[in-house]
Amino acid sequence: MSELNHDHPHVHQSHQAIIKRLKRADGHLRSIILMIEEGRDCVDIAQQLHAVEKAVCQAKRTLIQDHIDHCLEDTVSALDRGERAPLEAFKQITKYL
Repeated sequence: MSELNHDHPHVHQSHQAIIKRLKRADGHLRSIILMIEEGRDCVDIAQQLHAVEKAVCQAKRTLIQDHIDHCLEDTVSALDRGERAPLEAFKQITKYL
């Protein structure tokens, strides 16, 4: 994992929504752990794990798409319009992550 640069925080508008989603997933995961410890039904546990997995996956997708839209935009802005097509195609395909 790369080191964080605390001198210049790397923050995007989507980060607060991602944090909120991950905190909600964290709380949900803690409740799933309790379900397992209490011996709850495996189907119920699997269903809840699926919900947490989807929430984390959506947070990842949002982060990646935000990175592409904002962090790579400086590089792309130097390109001619015709040279942007591969990046636009890349943006589109990341929606299927």
